[in-house]
Amino acid sequence: MVLVLYTVPTPEMTPLESSLSREVEALRQENRLLRERVDLLVRKVFGASSEKLDSDQLLLALEDAAAADSAGAQAAAKSLESEPAARPGRRRKGRGGITGELLDSLPAVDVVVEPDEVLIEPEAYRLLGEEVTRQLDYVPPQYICRRIIRRRYARIDAPYQPPVIASLPVMLERCKVGPSLLAVIVTGKFCDHLPLYRQQEIAWSRHRIDISRQDMARWLDLAALWLRPIYQRILGGMWGDGYVQIDETVIKYLVPGTGKARQGYFWTVKRPDGDTVFHWSTERAAAVLEQIVPESFKGVIQCDGYSAYRAYARPRAERIRLAACWAHVRRDFIKASLTGAWRADAGLMVRLIGRLYEIEARLREKGAGPALRGASRASECRAIVLRIGKILENWKARRRHFPRSTMGKACAYALNLWDDLLVYLEDGRIEIDNNEVENSIRPTAVGKKNWLFIGAADAGERSAILFTVVEACRRYGVNPFEYLRDVFTRMPGMRANEYAKLTPRAWVAERKVTETGIATAQSGSPPLRRCA
Repeated sequence: MVLVLYTVPTPEMTPLESSLSREVEALRQENRLLRERVDLLVRKVFGASSEKLDSDQLLLALEDAAAADSAGAQAAAKSLESEPAARPGRRRKGRGGITGELLDSLPAVDVVVEPDEVLIEPEAYRLLGEEVTRQLDYVPPQYICRRIIRRRYARIDAPYQPPVIASLPVMLERCKVGPSLLAVIVTGKFCDHLPLYRQQEIAWSRHRIDISRQDMARWLDLAALWLRPIYQRILGGMWGDGYVQIDETVIKYLVPGTGKARQGYFWTVKRPDGDTVFHWSTERAAAVLEQIVPESFKGVIQCDGYSAYRAYARPRAERIRLAACWAHVRRDFIKASLTGAWRADAGLMVRLIGRLYEIEARLREKGAGPALRGASRASECRAIVLRIGKILENWKARRRHFPRSTMGKACAYALNLWDDLLVYLEDGRIEIDNNEVENSIRPTAVGKKNWLFIGAADAGERSAILFTVVEACRRYGVNPFEYLRDVFTRMPGMRANEYAKLTPRAWVAERKVTETGIATAQSGSPPLRRCA
């Protein structure tokens, strides 16, 4: 038997069919991108806000769409689900509750309760002892009228000379607000996030004191004016170590006469394990960094992938180097792991970056310094980082991910910042991310949910000064009310060269020295002195 094979020619596609085929493929890609966006939107609205890798299925609203994925997507999802689930976040421990030590540290108010029998016939009873029950209570604040009496004197031997009188503190000239009330208003708005209109309502409804918002706004201007030298000293101390973190956040402000709000920005400068400074600007351009960073600064600026930082550092490459943030890279891959056909690829990236963070957590628990961190990163982290880079380059060369997809954008973001991501391996001082500066921005995020905007554009600088001082108080564990009250009381009588003593850091050190001296004097033993 002879088999004769005939080759049937495949008809070529007509131009119309070719055009339709390309259009169908484009629609498929667009459908896939739109499905990813809808999935991310639903997760953002209804899902938990976390950066940890989670292998849960899509939300019930998108189960039908997920079921329509290809077999490759289902296999990728199964491989990702086979990984152990991330540990749930630890429950935050309490701070001890109402303990005996807490009650011992508070001022005591004695309330004596006598039996009715004793009150009727006291001479028939003798005291045997007492039982003390302690409770935590609260004495509400109150408004007072502080009368500052300045007596006028004349010399007896020179009755025709002008009389002498003590000068009024500068802060109180032409102003009816006292240091404590001014400290309460600043603390209420910039620490407790109470808008001025709420403070006005509280003063009237609880104390029947009518304080207008216009007066409080003028008093905040006065507070910012007096705290400006402290703000400038905090800002001047940011650049000595040669390493800072910078980030920016949106703050709305009003445009007078239009009734509309525009976007301004708080540029936040953070020295790791140090102070935080807020800088106000109505712009987000690289020119703002020229106003913040001094020309003499030489070192590393850690930031996100915003192009303004690159535009600023490019002409100053000989003295400024940028370090990128691995947390931003991880967030993009976590977002890609929640949707799409490449969940396994995204999960691989998240797990590799997670190993870097495990090493950093172990070093943090040991209290490692820059030298030990640098050595550990060179021996452990560098191999992981190089593996991540090779995988990303391989995916890019093979065009594995569609550029407009969530996974494609995550890969492109990491590769564009790759040189800056390697900086933390070379210097043990550099953190793996800039989460510290982002955490410093959180108080402003809470505040703007309450007061919505800061007022006119001129009020932005005032808010930046006051936020900086309040954040410094939080950083050093200082009660902002006590600090501000003391500063507003002492500052008018001090010289300008003495203002350095009033920064929150110096104020805490001075308090510790004073408390140590008082404790030593009460104990009757002389302070120990170190021999020269």
